[in-house]
Amino acid sequence: MLSAFARAFQTPDLRKKLLFTLGIMVLFRLGSHVPVPGVDFQAVHACLKDNENNGLFGLVNLFSGGALLQLTIFALGIMPYITASIILQLLTVVIPRLEALKKEGQAGQAKITQYTRYLTIALAVLQGTGIVATASSGALFSGCVYANQIVPDTGVFRIAVMVLTMTAGTTVIMWLGELITDRGIGNGMSLLIFTSIAAQFPSSMWAIKGSGTIGGGWVEFFSVIAVGVIVVMLVIFVEQAQRRIPVQYAKRMIGRRAFGGTSTYIPLKVNQAGVIPVIFASSLLYIPALVVQLTNSQAGWAVWINQHFVRGDHPIYMATYFLLIVFFAFFYVAISFNPEEVADNMKKYGGFIPGIRAGRPTAEYLNYVLTRITWPGSLYLGLIALIPMIALVAFGQQTNFPFGGTSVLIVVGVGLETVKQIESQLQQRNYEGFLR
Repeated sequence: MLSAFARAFQTPDLRKKLLFTLGIMVLFRLGSHVPVPGVDFQAVHACLKDNENNGLFGLVNLFSGGALLQLTIFALGIMPYITASIILQLLTVVIPRLEALKKEGQAGQAKITQYTRYLTIALAVLQGTGIVATASSGALFSGCVYANQIVPDTGVFRIAVMVLTMTAGTTVIMWLGELITDRGIGNGMSLLIFTSIAAQFPSSMWAIKGSGTIGGGWVEFFSVIAVGVIVVMLVIFVEQAQRRIPVQYAKRMIGRRAFGGTSTYIPLKVNQAGVIPVIFASSLLYIPALVVQLTNSQAGWAVWINQHFVRGDHPIYMATYFLLIVFFAFFYVAISFNPEEVADNMKKYGGFIPGIRAGRPTAEYLNYVLTRITWPGSLYLGLIALIPMIALVAFGQQTNFPFGGTSVLIVVGVGLETVKQIESQLQQRNYEGFLR
């Protein structure tokens, strides 16, 4: 990986792309520290010190690189775009018009991207309004004495300016991501998420060292590093694992020439769903606690939720989280991979799986194999996602554990894809031809 980056910097055009990407990343991190107009930044910092384990907004805060709880112009981060992309992807299966656009190729994909942008802005307005209302009521940092002083002016005009600023920040992030995709290296949105998560690693590691009690905290520090290396190795191993189903294309005689007869394979990844099930499960588990926090209810159901679904170290919370991840893994794979469509395309172009008849038997075989490999993939996702909760029991801090399931999955996945793209571009530029 390091050799690929070194060779990329030696290539002039790739060096420009890498420097441009790094410049956008730096600009993105600078915007994550500029406060929204109308926010008392000193009160925010005081509440951040008192509420280090604010897990309710932990997912959004993770994707914003800590900008959410600091109420900066990039507070919403890339989360509205992720939500909009997932919604459009799910609606593609339900709405025939979107499915037809998806099959139109590049023109249809451009139209879906435009719809994603519109939906991102709408979601940013909704999420920005919710965050500002939560901060104004003091519920963003429950238990902090300065929580009601975060937004001194709660007038309509001031609230509207704050929501508009957060929405504009999300739009700028979306634009920066597209700039990286067009002029830089890798997928822009993925790299911005990578930047947000990786930016919190140094502070999280130092916080673990500061809160440690054995050997001045160095034992806990190096223990977390060792666990992190093992987790990263496991994630890389599983993310690269795939089941290759052989496909043979029959020969066709056109005139005096024979076409086809090639052999290829269908790669089915063990973790076909990626990090999407973890995001779905986390978002769904935040809803009960969010309802209780916004309503300030003291009823029996609210007390039960506060006892079982607020802190991640409770066995009921951990079991529910694990089961939801397994469920959403199967759910997402079922809507993103259609065995019948793949079987029909293979039959149309004269392809078949050796030993399996074309058509319906092929679809049933693909569905059988996909179900078999989704089981270990979903269990792996559930175990990786439980690592921060195990760390909460072992170290007493959940938000300071840097090698959590979601963060490691995203960082490793984006890193592998970026390195693959760099290597592919290096191979294109260093191709020597067959006449050498």
